[in-house]
Amino acid sequence: MAVQTLTLHEIAHAIGAELPSGADPAMRIFGATSLDQAESGQITFYEDPKHLRALRATKADVVLVPSGFNEVLAQVLLRVAAPAAAFDAIFDRFAPVAAHRTRGIHPSAIVHDTAEVDPAADIEAYAVVEAGVRVGARSVVGAHVFVGRNSRIGEDCHVHPQAALREGTILGDRVVIQSNAVIGGDGFGFRFAEGRHHRLAHRGHVQLDDDVEVGACTTIDRARFGRTWIQTGTKIDNLVQVAHNVIIGPHCLIIAQTGISGSARLGKYVTLAGQVGVVGHVEIGDQVVVAAKGGVSKDAPAGQQLMGTYGIVAKEARELVAHYRRLPKTAVRIKKLEQELDDLRKIVATLSASK
Repeated sequence: MAVQTLTLHEIAHAIGAELPSGADPAMRIFGATSLDQAESGQITFYEDPKHLRALRATKADVVLVPSGFNEVLAQVLLRVAAPAAAFDAIFDRFAPVAAHRTRGIHPSAIVHDTAEVDPAADIEAYAVVEAGVRVGARSVVGAHVFVGRNSRIGEDCHVHPQAALREGTILGDRVVIQSNAVIGGDGFGFRFAEGRHHRLAHRGHVQLDDDVEVGACTTIDRARFGRTWIQTGTKIDNLVQVAHNVIIGPHCLIIAQTGISGSARLGKYVTLAGQVGVVGHVEIGDQVVVAAKGGVSKDAPAGQQLMGTYGIVAKEARELVAHYRRLPKTAVRIKKLEQELDDLRKIVATLSASK
């Protein structure tokens, strides 16, 4: 695959920046990366003042900086209102140019006669598409993907190799499923009777709305009844477990190794950082943030920031952590005070005895 290059003029035009005096508009840039990894011939960006040292040390030839940045550096500085957003706008243009892919169904794929695959969709090698499935325009079903019967895949979706969409799964438009994710597996539900666990039937399905992304090795279980529902724009990281009948609202961020138990409900713009645990049947309000390794064991009102295993409000949790860290010194102080009090008691006893 050929590597894409852009001239300085093309970059400036694409992001609406003015070329500084003396800059060569024909300078060619072949790549885009971070401040600390950039080499000569590449472009990077600077936005957060805490990265100023990295900016001064970068080897990049071109740096996107905030409009008000006034430090003089050896690099070509392109001033924009939002450097990170401007960088994102051109980043993909430096990706290698892929060879043309012929859309259609690969000869080794197994597609049931009743499946409806848009002519502009791509079913790659050894994929299995069962009866009653619909695949929308420009969607890609990767190699070795399994799509169960009566599933729906919207337009412009990308299901990466070896993912599994169990029967009845519904994907909106522009949904991304990374490799080895399992969407619609049976929920973990059992009834204990006569000394053993009996599996409960799960006859519902999973629905992922438009612009949802699901990371590698993540599992989203089908509902027992109705649906497990991930709403518009939510992004789910790798190695996340979403149990049966969970509802996750729009534009949430669910970070790696998080587990959400059955029938929990999340509002919109919720963030669950890494290794968060959520018990079943709780409700988490809009814009709640749960810090890494936090736990949610009861309903969380909108706007709260929670920390710790028991999901304590962040301000209180930080105070508890501060007190916890001071415990050794506090213990020494208490022991000293107890000794002083004991000495005082002895003095008082001596004075009382002398009277």
